[in-house]
Amino acid sequence: MTRDADILIVGGGLNGATLALALAQAGMTVTLIDAQPAGVQSRDDFDGRGYALALSSQRLLKAIGLWGGLAEHSQPILEIKVTDGRAGEGPSPFVLEFDHAEIEEGPMGYMLEDRFLRQALQARLPETPGLTVLPGETVTDHEVTDAGVSVTLASGKRLSAKLLVGCDGASSPTGARAGIKRTGWGYGQTALVCAVAHEHPHHGIAHQFFMPPGPLAILPLTGNRSSIVWTETEAEAQRIQAMDDAGYLEELRPRFGDFLGEISLAGARFTYPLFLSVADRFAAPRLALVGDAAHRVHPIAGQGLNAGLKDVAALAQVVVEARRRGEDFGRIDVLERYQRWRRFDTATLAVATDGFNRLFSNDNPLLRLARDLGLGAVNAMPGLRRSFIREAAGLTGDLPRLLQGRAI
Repeated sequence: MTRDADILIVGGGLNGATLALALAQAGMTVTLIDAQPAGVQSRDDFDGRGYALALSSQRLLKAIGLWGGLAEHSQPILEIKVTDGRAGEGPSPFVLEFDHAEIEEGPMGYMLEDRFLRQALQARLPETPGLTVLPGETVTDHEVTDAGVSVTLASGKRLSAKLLVGCDGASSPTGARAGIKRTGWGYGQTALVCAVAHEHPHHGIAHQFFMPPGPLAILPLTGNRSSIVWTETEAEAQRIQAMDDAGYLEELRPRFGDFLGEISLAGARFTYPLFLSVADRFAAPRLALVGDAAHRVHPIAGQGLNAGLKDVAALAQVVVEARRRGEDFGRIDVLERYQRWRRFDTATLAVATDGFNRLFSNDNPLLRLARDLGLGAVNAMPGLRRSFIREAAGLTGDLPRLLQGRAI
């Protein structure tokens, strides 16, 4: 049977593009179906969005040849400080501090602006042998047989392959067509996302400040700038987002504090509704789900993209190794290896982020006391603190080779 590619990937965002590149570099033929028209994802101006890449994610980008051009745009995360408190009152005296000097591998991670990562991927895709990108195309249907999978595009074109991968977001039409149900709920919270310029240097320190409505993350970018992920109730976030820039900053300042001096907006402002949504299965015959299509969790730990890149590394390794052994890599018994590899880690992350959000996003005085004492206790235990640092850096568990910085 003649096929158009070994693998079809639906969704040209960060996870889909990274997976396509990793698979093509390993000798697979890949077609990436991207709903966005050509050039839309490659913006030169800073729009305020950035990512906290764990050290393991940085190693993946290095392994697929992207980090050399990204390093100069990245900001190492050297410390993380976690505190509790209320807006306008400052943090509690109980602080949990993570310092990269406590591990041997280097910075815990890197902050990288969205535009640079997207540009690097979009530039590399068309020049990679075996990789075809179809921009401005959407999948309207797919059909699975024992021998392979075929998709129908909105343009009427049909494509066939051995495996279909859904990287098409938390609602994942790919997963829905396969009958994969999802488990989850809304948090009644919205994340306000922006970037600020500030008067004083941040010294590579990331801050997570837990307040009753939700956490405020202050994440260091290059220069005297920081990325902000600020969680409020849905109604309060809607009110704040509707303000002009001056009003927005007036709302942010008492929450942000004055430790970095005067602040001003740098880039655009965004809002994202927060919810948990986990697919009941990450694999079906001839089909796998990756990134938000498999799991969308609360951003409280900043692990959204890192979890997606773990999926990328695990699926790429399972598929490539199966092919080298002469196996049909689209068979469900092969894809279940990927599911077993990622399912427990994802479930643990979902439970942890959900639990932390419920524990910290309230103003119950007894819970406030318990969590403050807990932060102080963990901070006083070097062994436990070190294990948290390694977890934040993505260095724990059974890591796929790409996350170790090695080729598949």
